[in-house]
Amino acid sequence: MTPQAYLDHAFKSTIQSLYGIELSDVIFEQPKDASHGDLACTVAFQLAKPLKKAPREIALEIAEAIDKKDVIASLDVAGPGFINITLAKATLYDVIPRILNDFDTFKAPDAGKKQKILLEFVSVNPTGLMHIGHARGAASGDTLARLLSQTGFDVLREYYVNDAGNQIDNLAKSLYVRYLEALGEAATMPEDGYHGEDIKTLGKKIADEDGRQWVDHKDAHQAFKAKGLNALLDDIKTDLAQAKVTFDSFYHETSLYERGHVDDVLNRLKASGYTYEKDGALYLKTSAKGDEKDRVLVKSSGDYTYILPDIAYHEQKFLRGYTHLIDILGTDHHGYIARLKAALEILGHDANALEVLLIQLVRVIRDGVEVKMSKRSGQSLSLRDLLDDVGPDPIRYFFAARSLNTHMDLDLNLAEKQRNENPVYYVQYAHARIASLLKKAMDLGYDVSTPLTTHDTLNMDSITALLNHLRAYPDMLEKAALSREIHKIPNYLHELASLFHRWYGEEKLITEDETYSRERVSLLIAIQSVLANGLELIGVSAPEVM
Repeated sequence: MTPQAYLDHAFKSTIQSLYGIELSDVIFEQPKDASHGDLACTVAFQLAKPLKKAPREIALEIAEAIDKKDVIASLDVAGPGFINITLAKATLYDVIPRILNDFDTFKAPDAGKKQKILLEFVSVNPTGLMHIGHARGAASGDTLARLLSQTGFDVLREYYVNDAGNQIDNLAKSLYVRYLEALGEAATMPEDGYHGEDIKTLGKKIADEDGRQWVDHKDAHQAFKAKGLNALLDDIKTDLAQAKVTFDSFYHETSLYERGHVDDVLNRLKASGYTYEKDGALYLKTSAKGDEKDRVLVKSSGDYTYILPDIAYHEQKFLRGYTHLIDILGTDHHGYIARLKAALEILGHDANALEVLLIQLVRVIRDGVEVKMSKRSGQSLSLRDLLDDVGPDPIRYFFAARSLNTHMDLDLNLAEKQRNENPVYYVQYAHARIASLLKKAMDLGYDVSTPLTTHDTLNMDSITALLNHLRAYPDMLEKAALSREIHKIPNYLHELASLFHRWYGEEKLITEDETYSRERVSLLIAIQSVLANGLELIGVSAPEVM
């Protein structure tokens, strides 16, 4: 029985013996202050109401009654009822064989219970390059997808392609103008046209390949719609791949119309009793379901508003068998959430099954000055610009390291530095330094493929913090997955790297003494395994040499 399993059993059996209460779960947390022990338990607060006793009194009774065996060194009650647990030193070391012998299980707490989640993120209109805000959404969404998948959720990553509507019409018109200009024809850019260099380059490419084929052609608009959409979506996919962002599905808005889903939803909303006409437009009574006001579904012109296909799209997510939906959107979509949830509820779906995570704005800083403009288009700074400047690793790490709902500054000078003050370099260097130590051990003829899991030569006091931090990895992953707080991963990795670098500085880890060295090799491999897995979760490489 592992120490964690023993603690769970000891607390549950003691509580049942003392109070006749059978608990399904007892929570243990790692204290922020190491002086408070290795673990803390708050079960006394949970029991206070049913027992009608003060939490501290309950905590004292539990601490007195528990059989410590050789797992628990001491139990102390602190404050109003916290039970602080100090584990026996030998018990702490148990995490090493757990990692070495079954890392796949160690790194994958089953938080999700196979819940089917459709995670939609990025979904940039295919009308140009992705800008810095989209870049944060792409990196954050991909990290969340990796985390959820590893912790027991069944996740589909989806990109919603907005290929029906005015923006694609304007794209086709803009591209056609650039095509004509490349042929030497006079042409006027539409009022809401796209002026990026990428559109100009694509227009010239079509002119070079197709010649004058499309000049005044009756099908030119449809052709340029398709050409623009395909080329720009390919550009987006290329940039995403460079940033190590992948999708399982690209769902096209046009398919909602082609398959009749939009009209079906409209007819059912009309039949629900929650619609009414006003000034020639059709409204949905979303205010009856918590929205601040009712929303227009069909304009007086007969055109559908954007909310109608969005409702149809989200219903299709449910109808495809997904029980929970997560959308990652820009903070400007805050008002969109209530109206969409209201519409889904009117259609008979659980509005709480839709979870929307909002991403705050990003500022890019170089030399203390905000960088706003793209080198390519003269418009917003793009993901491609960032990839060119600093590469994918710093982008992925820096975006993962901040809570989604906080504004952030991306300091390009810091991201480019190959020094410890750069957090991504600091963590990657810990991984590479361990690789160097393992190579040194192999050069001395030590067998590192069969780690030695004794700990006779180890100073347990010097590695207690390291061992406790390793033990906390599965718990951190589970909490990060359930709370969608991906920033917990880089925070954990930075602390693990710090603890390792400190240990490295305190003692020589590989020497001529084989037993001494191989006992440390076991801990080194465990640390490196966790570092590599954590870096993989946030889409950052784990180099062997730096």
